[in-house]
Amino acid sequence: MTSLHADEAFLDHYQFSHDPFAPRVPGFKFFPAQRKPVLGQLHHLARYSQLLLLVCGPQGSGKTLLRQALVASTNKQAVHSVVVSAQGAADTAGILRQVAQGLQVQKPEPQAILAQVGQLALTGQDVYLLVDDAEQLSDEALASLLALAAGSSEGRPHVFLFAEPTLIERLEVLADGEECFHAIELQPYSEEEAREYLAQRLEGAGREGALLSDEQVADIHERSGGWPGAINQVARDVLIEAMLVRRGGAKRAGFAFNLPRKHLLALAVVGLGVMAAWLMQGRSDDVAPVSATTQLPLGQVEPSAPSVTAGGSTGGSAPAIEFAGGNQPVPLPLVGESQPVMREPLARAAGLSGVEEADVVDVAGSSTIGVLVDEREAPRAAVAAPAVSASPVPAPVVRPAPVVVPAAKPVAVAPTPTPAKAAVVDAWYAAQAGSRYTLQILGARAEASAQAFVREHGAQYHYFKKQHQGQPLYVVTYGSFASSEAARAALKGLPEKVQAGKPWPRTFAEIRHEIGQAR
Repeated sequence: MTSLHADEAFLDHYQFSHDPFAPRVPGFKFFPAQRKPVLGQLHHLARYSQLLLLVCGPQGSGKTLLRQALVASTNKQAVHSVVVSAQGAADTAGILRQVAQGLQVQKPEPQAILAQVGQLALTGQDVYLLVDDAEQLSDEALASLLALAAGSSEGRPHVFLFAEPTLIERLEVLADGEECFHAIELQPYSEEEAREYLAQRLEGAGREGALLSDEQVADIHERSGGWPGAINQVARDVLIEAMLVRRGGAKRAGFAFNLPRKHLLALAVVGLGVMAAWLMQGRSDDVAPVSATTQLPLGQVEPSAPSVTAGGSTGGSAPAIEFAGGNQPVPLPLVGESQPVMREPLARAAGLSGVEEADVVDVAGSSTIGVLVDEREAPRAAVAAPAVSASPVPAPVVRPAPVVVPAAKPVAVAPTPTPAKAAVVDAWYAAQAGSRYTLQILGARAEASAQAFVREHGAQYHYFKKQHQGQPLYVVTYGSFASSEAARAALKGLPEKVQAGKPWPRTFAEIRHEIGQAR
């Protein structure tokens, strides 16, 4: 199922007019009370401070929304705002070219830009230079912006950088002990602010009322850390899981009759094997052997032949066939291990029911119920046929020696990974910053499937264990990235069969939370 169809199933189920948790929703504006003092502080510093201003927070913390509010709240007659982005233009030439275009300057040079700033100041206009995604700037570009913020005798613009917290250390190195910038760090939403944020998102999509319970809101706030970008992703996952549970309950009654034919055949073979095992368990070791007889023409007598038992001794009765371990179940046909299922979070919505990944086990190959014979079995005693007499009486029929069939050997079970191995796997995820992103590739019920996938594709792939509906699930991820955009860009370089599963970015904070729940 394509992501488009999955999105349609999600929207239809909740009767949304659009995806309420999309990163960019036209017309959506949410500005919590804690952000208003920050906005006032930015206006105050722009008016009275001579320093470059840095607003920092992790990916999805609301930096872009704050930048939009800063531009919208300025007096357009007194402030000329120039908004540029470091994405795709992180070097000095790219940034200066964008600034020059915003100020209508012919030459993208610092002197020409400062001269234009001075001309605007004569008309009573200040210049606000706002840079999005500033953590992607090169050191040379940062040095150029620091120089613009310092200004000259001709003029000085007010420079605002919106970036992740890692930019603070880089600016400190460039400042070399001088006080040339001021940093403001954003704080996550409180639980009450997250509740208001979710309510406004859902109301904008056409759903009024309590679609999320108090327990769900508290869980979303805890798992997201209170950052609005993560709140969107976690809330969407919660609603999708609830939708799958409802759909799974409606389909569970007729599920068995909707299985593919090969799965029904596999179930039939397994059922026959179980029945055969049950019938053989009813046999007792001390049941008297059944004598095999041969009918002769009337009036003729059949000489008695010695019988051979499993131990090689002969008796006066007719030969019989005994089965060693007759009360043991017959080994059932082996079923191939399920292959890992790759999917995008919404691709589950219309095709699967009740679980995060497909749990239906495919049959790897046909197997037949056979009898295992121990190679160490002692040679059987041969039964000699009596000599043929000259009388017209036909020779007696020689019966074969009894065959002893031992019980099937037990199938070895793969050992469970040691806690030390699990600790090594979890340690890699624990070493990553919670704000960083990775690509979730697939999920599998068998750990061996996840291990085989990681061994096949290389060291950039890792996997972790989580609990889903009371059962373990092994999730394979790829790489570690500074942002969701960087993770999506890396997705284009993955093999086609990996891209076919539609991987998507997730934060390490969410993954560590799931690992902790699985312990």
